[in-house]
Amino acid sequence: MKARTWMIWAAIVLLTVLPLWLVSAPPAEPGAEAPSVFGGADERAQQAIGSIAPDYKPWFSPVVEPASGEIASLLFALQAALGAGVIGFWLGMSVTRERARRAATPNPPPASLPQDQRAD
Repeated sequence: MKARTWMIWAAIVLLTVLPLWLVSAPPAEPGAEAPSVFGGADERAQQAIGSIAPDYKPWFSPVVEPASGEIASLLFALQAALGAGVIGFWLGMSVTRERARRAATPNPPPASLPQDQRAD
């Protein structure tokens, strides 16, 4: 790929990821716990681990923490869309290769029918 193409892709990635990374979470009211609309298996796993081993400490922390649950959900949806695009591209290429392979093989000429078996 040309250097210009790489620079365009880098700019697209930066313009997509940088705003999501720099935006901070909205301030919460003191003493009020925000309802978790986007909670799921991760929260349930944390609760289960907390009830089984209350002294458990995680091995590491996330490199980038999304500003809110909505952004985390957006990133998950983008990841799913990218994966679906890759799978769809692979499937389309496989079908196209198979069709091209079949078109490249010569078909045997049809056998000519004897004179008495022709429909007149």
